[in-house]
Amino acid sequence: MRIGRLLVSAMIAMAVPATMSDAVSAQDARGVLAPKGGLRVGVYLGSPTSMVRNSNTGETHGLSFDLGKEMAKYLGVPFEQVNYQRIADVLAGMKAGEVDFTVSNATPARALDVAFSRTLISLELGYLVTGTSPIATAADVDRPGMRIGVTQGSTSERTLPKLLANATVVPAQNLNDAIKMLERRELDAFATNKPTLFEMSDQMPGARVLEGRWGEEHLAVAIPKGREGGMEVVRRFVEEAQSNGLLAKAVAQAGPRGAIASK
Repeated sequence: MRIGRLLVSAMIAMAVPATMSDAVSAQDARGVLAPKGGLRVGVYLGSPTSMVRNSNTGETHGLSFDLGKEMAKYLGVPFEQVNYQRIADVLAGMKAGEVDFTVSNATPARALDVAFSRTLISLELGYLVTGTSPIATAADVDRPGMRIGVTQGSTSERTLPKLLANATVVPAQNLNDAIKMLERRELDAFATNKPTLFEMSDQMPGARVLEGRWGEEHLAVAIPKGREGGMEVVRRFVEEAQSNGLLAKAVAQAGPRGAIASK
């Protein structure tokens, strides 16, 4: 155990440069990034970008879940899973001091409340429709009377009204509610990143993810504002995850369909 602690301390020491005035010392890095002793990783069920469960094997994967576990190992602290309904709740929990780590779309609006790493992976944004829907292409979505679902508090909820001249944007509490609203025909389509749409479509026989995209989403590690002194450790973790295959493994396990490329 003592050797393991020494190795972890050495890894952190290499990751934290002494020349950065706002960087914490190696021995304090764990205290900055995991101040309660464990790394509290915020997740929500239903999206490969956060956490999904395989209905056949019962295994749990997702970018926030898997990378959070690996980050906890990197720091040498326990992994603590903190569950929420949607990403907006995860970020609110982070702002309230209840979450230490998650993976999120790195938007300027969210950067006001959390600190982001470099981009991990970029995703297409698209639309999901039911198998009986007459909507054939993304161009058919923006018509009078169309109701386009989004997750409440999401980037899509803020962005789509600026892009759609005729359709109405309707918030859903979470992804499960969105599926039910589509099946009850309370929504004509649902919009978010394509990995999440494909995950939803697996639960809806005949459902289709439309060709084309209405935007891109750039995922990054998020930590609370005020802990930028530990960001160099996060940066090194992300760089190593991208170079040593850890990120590729997490992506493969989570199975996000609709990924563009890491940038």
